[in-house]
Amino acid sequence: MKKNYKSATYRFAIYALKFTKLVAVAGMLLFTGCSKDSPPATKIDTGTGTGTGTGTGTGSGTTVDTLTASKIAVSALDDEVNAFMTTYNVPAVSVAITKGEKLVYLKAYGITDKSKGTKAAITDRYRLASLSKQFTSVTIMKLLDQGKIKLNDKVFGDGALLGKTYGTKAYGAHITDITVDELLHHTSGGWGNEVNDPMFSNQAMTAAQLITWTLDNRPLDHVPGTNYDYSNFGYCILGRVIEKITGQTYEEAVKTLVLTPIGITDMTIGGNTFAQKLPKEVTYYGQYGEDPYAMNVSRMDSHGGWIATAADLARFLVYIDKFPVRPDILTPSTLNIMYTGSTANAAYGCGWGISGNNYFHTGSLPGTATEQGRLDNGFNFVILTNTRSWKTNFDYDLDQIFWKAYAKNPTWATDDLFIK
Repeated sequence: MKKNYKSATYRFAIYALKFTKLVAVAGMLLFTGCSKDSPPATKIDTGTGTGTGTGTGTGSGTTVDTLTASKIAVSALDDEVNAFMTTYNVPAVSVAITKGEKLVYLKAYGITDKSKGTKAAITDRYRLASLSKQFTSVTIMKLLDQGKIKLNDKVFGDGALLGKTYGTKAYGAHITDITVDELLHHTSGGWGNEVNDPMFSNQAMTAAQLITWTLDNRPLDHVPGTNYDYSNFGYCILGRVIEKITGQTYEEAVKTLVLTPIGITDMTIGGNTFAQKLPKEVTYYGQYGEDPYAMNVSRMDSHGGWIATAADLARFLVYIDKFPVRPDILTPSTLNIMYTGSTANAAYGCGWGISGNNYFHTGSLPGTATEQGRLDNGFNFVILTNTRSWKTNFDYDLDQIFWKAYAKNPTWATDDLFIK
């Protein structure tokens, strides 16, 4: 199934479960979600919807969630967030916006637990879904800067990064040709959304067991490097590469190499069930029969397992955005590598969608829809929600929250909500 949404956001086109080539359409291009971390429910509602999102924006937190100087910006964004929540029955939304690497807007809207009437707060943590992939990519890039990995390193087979750790049979055709670069760009030759991404099978298996099962049972569909196919499983493999090189768990390695150096302390890998919900984590609400608590989220660690606040992601973006105010944690040459597409798909880099000098990603799971973007106009934005909808235009309208407010030319705050 495919869904297409028109958007002026990043001026590029992709199909619903994958990026495709850039195409011009009347001065703008089409945009849809970069990722679906799980298959859609079978029921698809194409109606307009009335929703029940409150959009009150009355959350409490340890820091001020909006600035006095941002009153016009708050009004512009409030209008868009409230309309989105009402249309798509979204209980809670968290938004963070930076300008010139200053955090100029941070606000929480709605209710994070409907049974308790818990008001949203800027300290709430959300499942990131596929925004997790950018943390995996930046960690690999950090290892590249440290000289501990090369992008043309082979992953499987004798002398490769993972050797023969996984699999019980002789590797199938071209599996030993797969490189780190191809996994980052979703060009490994298979295991993607086109033909049932393995990450959504064998839910009781560990990541190691799933990799072994896949190598034994799922041959590649293409020669590595020749075809783009968005693969959550490929990023699961990258998580194991990080573990092999660092000698740490994936989560520990990302914290050591990326999060701690830039002052992010609240991010962690989420749990699977409602009983495993972590402190300050929102409650997730499925639509059309989807169950947000029936997934092996912890196994998704390196492609979809992180939970974080919107402010966490805003901080992450300002340290990898190529802008001069805050020193990036990657070298300029490595940032250029990360934000460059492949010959198979120029619109997707190493874990990032690309349109000109705009870099972004979306995420989607039952109970979760997310987006983060680094924009060439000097802004970055983050939007997190605790549900997803399969109504037509949901992804487009989520993306448009920032752009419609931006088009109103609001006056942005000049102070910085980042504490340091």
